[in-house]
Parts: sequence; structure tokens; C-alpha cells
Amino acid sequence: MPELKAPQLAQLPPLQAIRVFEAVARHLSFTKAAEELGMTQAAASYQIKLLEERIGSPLFLRQPRQIVLTEPGQRLAPAVSEAFSLLSSAYSAARGGADGVLCVSTLLTFASNWLAQHLGSFQLSHPSLAVRVDTSNRVIDFAREDMDIAIRSGSGKWPGVETHLLFKADFTPVLSPALAATIGGVHEPADLFKLPILDPTDIWWREWFALAGVPADELASRTGTSMGAQAYEANAAIAGHGVAILTTALFKTELAAGRLIQPFDLVGDDGHAYWLVYPTARRNVPKIKAFRDWILAEIACA
Repeated sequence: MPELKAPQLAQLPPLQAIRVFEAVARHLSFTKAAEELGMTQAAASYQIKLLEERIGSPLFLRQPRQIVLTEPGQRLAPAVSEAFSLLSSAYSAARGGADGVLCVSTLLTFASNWLAQHLGSFQLSHPSLAVRVDTSNRVIDFAREDMDIAIRSGSGKWPGVETHLLFKADFTPVLSPALAATIGGVHEPADLFKLPILDPTDIWWREWFALAGVPADELASRTGTSMGAQAYEANAAIAGHGVAILTTALFKTELAAGRLIQPFDLVGDDGHAYWLVYPTARRNVPKIKAFRDWILAEIACA
């Protein structure tokens, strides 16, 4: 076994000060950091003072109602966050197995129409690992937010993270059979203009009609409500309120049950997809590895 070199610990500041800095930088609040670490705000401020004296430069700008990282603080924060992530990963690997809490950030429609329908099999396989799901459309900053994994929609090109393709975010019109029956059925793309169109401002509509070779100028005169999520538009379509344009991979149950029908095989693709995302430095964390292996296998079998 090769000889291990002793780390240059003499050049490191006190670990407690580093731990406090990581928490304050993540929360941008001395109060919240102190509560998380079980210490007083004065004690947290003292640890930051020790660290700033060791570095020789302020790490935070104290403003009346907030604090912000200085330039040295901005350089230090990502490295400290990654170091703690690596330490946590090594500790988890040493213990073996995946347990604790897995925090997943995902889009509302993916959560309600895919994850909620499949997550039970993951929990059966990993009973000691609790899953907490947070739904949001914004891009998660793993360095500042308490999230392990995210499901994102986009190009898949984000710095500092590992990405795994889940499925394409393609799109096509769907509607309820009852609504289609009101005009004797939908036989050609132009027939859709005889019906209410949910969110006619959605760019997917113009792209899909262009693929179908049908002018879409009429969309500009249509009024409609933008519901902000495919799940809501699907519910409106099932209720017969109009035609929605959706990613069918998220509505297989509704299509299979006949609550929705897809009148045309024509599917649009703007290059976006759904991706599994997590910090590169945490790719070997047992709970992240367990979820990654499960979801990729689950989607491959779907």
C-alpha cells in the first residue's frame, strides 16, 4: 500500500469556521445559519470573524436587511460547498448503502404525471431512503439549495452538473373523445380550428401547425388561458374545454384509458428533453446513485 502524504493542515482555518461560512453563504443569513448549526448568532459571527482575519479580507458585506458575498467570499463558497459534498459522499460510501433523505426538485407535470405514478417501486427497493419532492419551474442552484437531484426540461447543457436523458419533450395535440365528437371527429389538422384551443399563445402550436403544413395565423385572434403547466391543460382537455398540446410521454395513462386521444401521429420536436441532473462532485453519493439507476431503468422499461 502506498504511503499516504499528510495533508497540509497547518494552512487550513478551523473546521468550525469553515462550516459556519458554508452555512452562512448558503442561506445568506447569520440567523438561519446559526439555527441550522445549533449555535447563537453571535457565535456564528465570531467564527466568520476568525475566518476573515485568517484570510485577511471580508467575506460578507453586511447591509441593512441582507448580507452578500464579497469577491473573495464568492471564490471561496463553491470550493467549500464542494469539499463538504465530497466529505459527505465519502462518509456515506464508508457506511455503505443508501439511507436518509433524498431531495428531488422537479417540474409539476413530471411530478404528478410520472414520478408520483412510479415512485412506489423506488421506495419498495429502498425503504430506508425517504424521498422529498419539491415542484418548481426554476433552475435549482445546487450550491445554495438543499437539493440532491433535479428533473429539468431543456437542452441538457448546464455547467457543473451531470445530465442523463430521460425522454424528449416532444409535443402533439390531444383532446377528449367527447369534444372531438362535437364536430364529427378530427380528421385533418385544420379541423382543430373548429374547436377551442387551450393556450393558443404557446409556441408549440405554431411549430406543430407548420409541420402539418397548415397556416396558423388564426391563432393570433384566439383568446385562451395560459395555465402554466401541462398537467393543468391536460385536466382542462379531459373535461372537454379545449384541445391541448402536450408531451405524450407524460400522459400515457390518460391516453391508454381513452380520457384523451391523439388524433395525429405527427409530433413536434424543438430539441428540448427531460433530464436527470445532479452535481458532478456528488455522482457517487449512494442515494443519488440509487435514484439514478432506478429512474433510468424505469424509463427504459416504460
